[in-house]
Amino acid sequence: QVQFVESGGGLVQPGGSLRLSCAASGINFSIYAMAWYRQAPGKQRELVAGITTGRNTNYADSVKGRFTISRDNAKNTMYLQMNSLKPEDTAVYYCNGKRVIFDAWGQGTQVTVSS
Repeated sequence: QVQFVESGGGLVQPGGSLRLSCAASGINFSIYAMAWYRQAPGKQRELVAGITTGRNTNYADSVKGRFTISRDNAKNTMYLQMNSLKPEDTAVYYCNGKRVIFDAWGQGTQVTVSS
């Protein structure tokens, strides 16, 4: 079955960096546009960044210039490099498809930005 496993989160000070990973299984990863999402306490899940099969990328305005999404189709893995982190980036981060969203949300990885 489809499975996404997110990792790489943690506690970081404002201005710090983290690199998230998303390992996908059960799908032909290379043919899907993929995305990172996040959900902060009391808020709806939002799209943070997306990447197409051709590696075209798009970002939420709030993270543009600070986050970089990438993918390694040979490893069925997607990444999110997060720099210059801000307290408002605190959330649980998830991965899933972008145009096709699978009914298989992982547990996510917690990112906490705090001094």
